[in-house]
Formats: sequence, structure tokens, C-alpha cells
Amino acid sequence: MEDIAIQITKSLVSGLLMGLVFALVALGLTVIFGVMDIVNFAHGEFLMVGMYTTLLTSPLLGIDPVLTLPLAGITGAILGVMCYFGLIRFLIKGPMIAQLFGTFGLMIFLRNLALLFMGSEPRVIHEGWLVGKSFIVGPGVVLESTKLAVAVLSLVSFAVVWWLINRTKVGKALTATSLDAEGARYMGISTEKMNALAWAVGGASVGIAGGLLVNFWPVEPGVGLLFTMIAFATVALGGFGSVRGALVAGILIGMIVNLPPVWDAMMRLVHVSGLDIHSFKYTMVYAIYFLIMVLRPQGLFGWKQ
Repeated sequence: MEDIAIQITKSLVSGLLMGLVFALVALGLTVIFGVMDIVNFAHGEFLMVGMYTTLLTSPLLGIDPVLTLPLAGITGAILGVMCYFGLIRFLIKGPMIAQLFGTFGLMIFLRNLALLFMGSEPRVIHEGWLVGKSFIVGPGVVLESTKLAVAVLSLVSFAVVWWLINRTKVGKALTATSLDAEGARYMGISTEKMNALAWAVGGASVGIAGGLLVNFWPVEPGVGLLFTMIAFATVALGGFGSVRGALVAGILIGMIVNLPPVWDAMMRLVHVSGLDIHSFKYTMVYAIYFLIMVLRPQGLFGWKQ
């Protein structure tokens, strides 16, 4: 029983940390959808760009990877604005199918561009203030510095975005645009600027997430696919357009992904073997994603469908 208690504690802590990572990745996606009602299939590629930004600029500038996070955020914001003015503002004038295929094409373009310039070899940062460091906080419970830093920054990012949306005039303009874009234009709000701001905020948040993620997760041109699917599941579970929902859902999904070690400990307790669920942990996430879409399309906290 003690073994199970330790394993449950470890899984809860690990699930909380990874859940905050997933939440930070999904934050930008929910902001963009909340304002524009458009699904960005290239969201994972924005994450990949943030990862490569930190990977390349850290040795180039001779600074610790943590200090490159502002560059990763700025790069993500610039990429988001460029994509909006170069592609998205034209797509939103067309049917929904054009928007879906347009962002899907953007995903393929960015992925193959990275493949052309960076190659297909997975790469990861091996040295830095956070890399390889950890803290022991209890019996068998170890906190990795990199994941802890992502978790803290995730909470800070959510607090900043919540403050921006709920406590500033710009945030009220974003909310007005998301509720009724035509009505917002009649009230003198530049909806095009608000849309561009949403893409900038979305790109910046996922760029920073990528800059931290590369400290413990290998980057290669296809890395965005997994995180895109997790981000979709997180946004669907939490509620499309809900910042609070993205945070709660990210944590829930982190817990689900870290369920297998608890399952293994319980199977050992009852002397049962052969029921390995490690390879199905992401399958469980996607199953919940489809279940939520069928039973509650607006998600747990969402007001958009």
C-alpha cells in the first residue's frame, strides 16, 4: 500500500506539472478561437518554431536558454501577426472549409520549411541553468527544474492573459470582437487589429512554451503534431474560448497521461500482469476529446460551440 501511495503522489505531481505544460500550449489556441472562431491547425508548428528559436539563439548569443524566452515569445508573436495578415484575414472571408484547409496548408508549409533548413534529426538542449536539475520534495517524489519552470510560467501566462482580457480596455475590445465582430466595428473597434492581437498573443504564448519545452523535449519538424492534438483536446475539454477552461483541462489531461504508473502499481498489488496501458495513454486523451465533443460540445467552461 505504501508503494501505491508513493506512486499516486508521484503521478499527481508529475501530472500537475505536465498538465500546466499542456495548458500553456493550449492557451494561444483558445485565445485565437475565442476571438475569431477559427481553428489553427498550425498551432503545433508555432510551438516548434519557439523550440528551434531557443535551441539556435542560446549558443549563438552565448546565453542560457532561459534568457532566450523573450526572443521565443517575440518570434512567435511576429509569426502569428505575419500569418494573420498574409493568410488568415483572407481566409475568414471565405467558407469554414477554406479556413480549415488554409491553416492545414500553413501547418504543412511550416513543417517542411523546418525540414528543409533544420533536417529531420531530433535535437535537444543539453546544458543550461535548468537542464538536468531536480528537487526532492518527498519520499520518491522528484521535481524536475525544467518542468517546474514551465509550470510556474504557465500560471504567470494565464494570469497575464486573464488580466489582459478582463481588466483592460484592449481586453474588453477583444471580448466585444469575439461576441459580435460586426457590432464591435459599429462601436469603433478595429476588429482587424484585435484579430491580429489575438494571433500575436497566441503565437507569443506558444513560442514561450516551446522555448521552455526544448529543455527537456527533443525538437524535430514533426514535433508539433502531438502537441496540436493535445491542445485541441484541452481546448475542447475546457471549452472553446475559455481561458480558465484551458487551464483546468490541461491539468486534467496531464493527470490522465500520468495514470499508467498508478495502474502498474495497482496491478502489482493484486498480482496481475499483462495489462499494460502505457501505449494507450494518449488514446485515452483523444477518447475523452471525442466524448466531450459528442456530449458537451461547448466543453466544461466554454460559452462557444
